[in-house]
Amino acid sequence: MGISRDSRHKRNATGAKRAHYRKKRKFELGRQSANTKIGAKRIHSVRVRGGNTKFRALRLDAGNFAWGSEHTTRKCRVISVKYNSTNNELVRTNTLVKGCIVEIDATPFRQWFESHYALPLGRRGKKPHDGHEEGLNKPRSNHVTRKVNERKEGFKVDQALDDQFVTGRVLARVSSRPGQSGRCDGYILEGKELEFYSRKIRSKGK
Repeated sequence: MGISRDSRHKRNATGAKRAHYRKKRKFELGRQSANTKIGAKRIHSVRVRGGNTKFRALRLDAGNFAWGSEHTTRKCRVISVKYNSTNNELVRTNTLVKGCIVEIDATPFRQWFESHYALPLGRRGKKPHDGHEEGLNKPRSNHVTRKVNERKEGFKVDQALDDQFVTGRVLARVSSRPGQSGRCDGYILEGKELEFYSRKIRSKGK
């Protein structure tokens, strides 16, 4: 039959059946969903209407994620899908779609934070290791030291977010469309949004 996106086969708002006056058209076609999985990057290009190109991501393992309150973006590894409001099957199969909640590696953001603020992040009782101590205690000029001290004044990381950095993983929401753009980009969850999705993930796990 083929996948069709027309609405002629549907009934009127009043419930009346519509008359069949033409066959399917090329501009009404639909294509199979990409069902993007987590794995080594594999992207196919698709020629679409108007000679344009879509990028069908079949597998992705990383993306650019923004930390909104800090106005910074880092490329992070996607670890797993934690929640999807539409279908639990997409969580079980680790399928990446727009709007899903994923768990990403927090290391790039931690390294940036410790370099930017010269403060430890998510290290409760742990000593800095793997060369990260350099980011905290590296020699800085007087000018840079003053800038860093100004940044520190009155600054505090949200407790729920800090708890996630302790585990080395943070929750993020995918805002791009992997099956259309071939990218898995998004933003870190914070504040009320983080509370909401944390609650949903906990209730799903019961």
